[in-house]
This record gives sequence, C-alpha cells and structure tokens, in this order.
Amino acid sequence: MTLDRESEWFVYIIRADDESLYTGITTDLDRRLKQHQSGKGGAKYFRGRSACEYVYTETGHSRRSAAVREAQIKKMTRQQKCLLL
Repeated sequence: MTLDRESEWFVYIIRADDESLYTGITTDLDRRLKQHQSGKGGAKYFRGRSACEYVYTETGHSRRSAAVREAQIKKMTRQQKCLLL
C-alpha cells in the first residue's frame, strides 16, 4: 500500500533528560519534538522532565498501524526497548 506524504505516520521514541523513554506517534517529527520540548501541545509526560532527542523512529505507517505499533512498543520492557534502539 502506498501512502501519500500527508497520511504518513511515524512511530517514535524520545529519550528524556532522566534517561526514561517515551513512545508516541505523529505525522510531523520536527513539530512533535518541538511541542514536547516547549511544553505547549506536548504530552503530560514531559511536564516533570525534558524531551531530549529522538532515539528511534519508524516510518511508512498508516494512522491505524502506527497506533498498533505504538501499543506494542509501550508494552515492551525497558530492556526490550533498548534492544530495539
């Protein structure tokens, strides 16, 4: 299945300043990282910590497949996520 650029979703993992890992999905990686870093429109997860950088991204997802993959990654242990990185 070919996706046009506007419907391409990304699954990502961001490393926070406390070395924790946050998983999410977006259609625009640059915008989403800036939102997480600024605290405006980002996840509540980053209210007590700072978003540092992407450590993992997957591309080519539809909205549905990105949500499914996000759920799979969120169920992983930290050790399993580190192996994925």
